[in-house]
Amino acid sequence: MNITKAEYHGILLPNLNIGFDYSGTETQHTFISHAHADHMPRNRNSNVYCTKNTLKLMQRRGFKGEATVLDFNEPFDTDRARITLFPAGHILGSAMVYVESEEGTVLYTGDYRTPPSPASEGFVMPRKVDHLITEATFSLPIYRWDSHQELGNKIRTFAAETLADNHTPVFLAYNLGKAQEVMHFLSPLNHPVQIHGAGYKMCAVYEEAGIDLGRYSTYNRESCEGNILITTNSALNNGFASNVRKKRIAYCSGWASREATRSQLTVHKLIPLSDHLDFFELIQLCEELRPKKVHITHTPNADVVRHYLKQRDINSRFLDL
Repeated sequence: MNITKAEYHGILLPNLNIGFDYSGTETQHTFISHAHADHMPRNRNSNVYCTKNTLKLMQRRGFKGEATVLDFNEPFDTDRARITLFPAGHILGSAMVYVESEEGTVLYTGDYRTPPSPASEGFVMPRKVDHLITEATFSLPIYRWDSHQELGNKIRTFAAETLADNHTPVFLAYNLGKAQEVMHFLSPLNHPVQIHGAGYKMCAVYEEAGIDLGRYSTYNRESCEGNILITTNSALNNGFASNVRKKRIAYCSGWASREATRSQLTVHKLIPLSDHLDFFELIQLCEELRPKKVHITHTPNADVVRHYLKQRDINSRFLDL
């Protein structure tokens, strides 16, 4: 199986004329895994395949091109392969792309998470995979996530205790995916939430998909005090809620596992809520699938992952080389 990294964006199966999260024009069939900016086509007028919710979210982020919508678990045939999308559990709409051809089977995971985000369509893995293409963002054994129940409790407890002390709680989270997941965890509190405008415009897609986001509105500087606030770190540094003197800030990210992050960001609470799988979940998944080869991408520590896979007699390579 010929699997290559595109020069500047995406991954290609050139023999099958297929691209994953690819922005070039050399391939006939380009599949977009989800609507985060680093996976969307940079050419906003591209012709791509994706899920219904990914298309809706991409359009809210400015995508103007044509897209063929594919349903999960419904095979689609090209001239050289059969394609099936499986839910990836990363954010709403996120999909893994499963390719069956005479050259064998390939699973491109994009970004994925198991156990899946409760604000997604879930996670389903095909049974037989010859070539697994996986990101390894959190590729060191220091990264092991708490359960969703524990994380949800931490988020709600921080908000409730901060409000009880007459402070305004602020959660730092990405505008797409992480913000809506935090809102979903907060919904049982039934306390009003204000979210940054860039994240607000994504929320309707989640509600249309049946995800409960609680009581929320878009950020209003004049009325935000006393609400639960959700924004990005960059927006906070650019004046978001700067008029609120009594506030406490929680940083929601897998990178919150590092205590040094607290002083780097000057926050009150670190909540390691990730939309990627942790190191141990990645190794376990590879053990369960036992593909002929694991192709590792998007990682700062490929050698560590390869070392652990080799100990388990699993062949691998760093795809970015």
